[in-house]
Amino acid sequence: MTESPAQQQLSLSQLIRLVFLPFATGYFLSYLFRSVNAVISGDLQADAGLTAAQLGLMTSAYFLAFASFQLPLGVLLDRYGPRRVEAWLLLLAAAGSLLFALGQGMAGLTLGRALIGLGVSACLMGSFKAFVLWFPVQRLPLVNGWLLAFGGLGAMVATAPVEWAVGVIGWRWVFVLLGLACLGSAALIGGLVPEKRDESVTTLSVSDQIQALGEIFRSDAFWRVAPIALVSQGTSLAVGGLWAGPWLRDVAGMDRSGVATYLLFIAIAITVGFAAWGTITDRLSRAGVPVRRVAMVGVGATCLITLLIGLQVPVNVLLLWVLFSFFATSGTLMYALLTQQFAGAVAGRVNTALNLMVFLGAFGVQWGIGLVIQFWELPGGVGYDPAGYRVAFLLVSVLQVAAFLWFIRPRRGDAAA
Repeated sequence: MTESPAQQQLSLSQLIRLVFLPFATGYFLSYLFRSVNAVISGDLQADAGLTAAQLGLMTSAYFLAFASFQLPLGVLLDRYGPRRVEAWLLLLAAAGSLLFALGQGMAGLTLGRALIGLGVSACLMGSFKAFVLWFPVQRLPLVNGWLLAFGGLGAMVATAPVEWAVGVIGWRWVFVLLGLACLGSAALIGGLVPEKRDESVTTLSVSDQIQALGEIFRSDAFWRVAPIALVSQGTSLAVGGLWAGPWLRDVAGMDRSGVATYLLFIAIAITVGFAAWGTITDRLSRAGVPVRRVAMVGVGATCLITLLIGLQVPVNVLLLWVLFSFFATSGTLMYALLTQQFAGAVAGRVNTALNLMVFLGAFGVQWGIGLVIQFWELPGGVGYDPAGYRVAFLLVSVLQVAAFLWFIRPRRGDAAA
């Protein structure tokens, strides 16, 4: 498809209005869906009679479906463009949200949750691909950071505002409204975003594109980043999307209102973190500081704070979780770091390959924590002993430290990395 001059040249205000904001609304909804179960976990367990392991598995079905579609998603994004792919997938998210609202047991809730995960699977990667097409490569950390900040806003809405809405209309009607919002986002992306695709990709056969995907997976650059992205970002998504709420209830001894309030502060820290790490990296990059070095500081701090959470050190709980949430967002720098090492024509496949690792990690950690803590269920099924959370988080911490050491290990060419 030949682009018109208007499609080739857009002012900054047009880029924000016609490209950035439509995709940002989709990612806002994606993160809201990802985080909402941390607030309504008690309602879900009461209505469906779920154990901790079942709650973790059902919630993590979002991540499993999300991860399972990442590789074909990369091919679709590079071949058909982010506008078309994301708009169609958001229709599936709308259907999944309605199915979740109607779910009465483990099977229905899990299917709805999985369909939501599949439907929003392009919200981040589609945005990243669109930004590669429209924005200068040196500004990608900044633009990506502000997109992720919109996700943080979604996480904020998934806390105290959702708690209030659940009290007024119930959690099922909340998901009906979220389904309608997905329909609106699909219309916004499909109707406003200009068409722009890389012709060097769209003229390639599917087999050629899959072959390029294989080359990404054989790349040393990819496997240097993938393990730390898996356990660092995966833990952040798994904990922020579910287990932070039960931890605050069972370890910190908070009531439902207190949990929702603390989750709001955590979401604010996520939002600030996304914007801050993108801005910091953009400025340091222009001063000659590599993205990799900035990421090392952020993910190193995340490993340390995860260990402190696992040890349940007697410090201010809010400060601990705010710091965890802020530094954990630095893991998203791995996308910009990896994209810069490949040609723009394969950006969709590079990002989705890394995203596959991240969401497989989120699935494993979210389900795994549930499997561990259920062995410490308190009498009457009212919660779980802090010892269970200690064991679960320490196991995660060990994995994080091992991946971090692999990431920072000196290798040839690091001086310029």
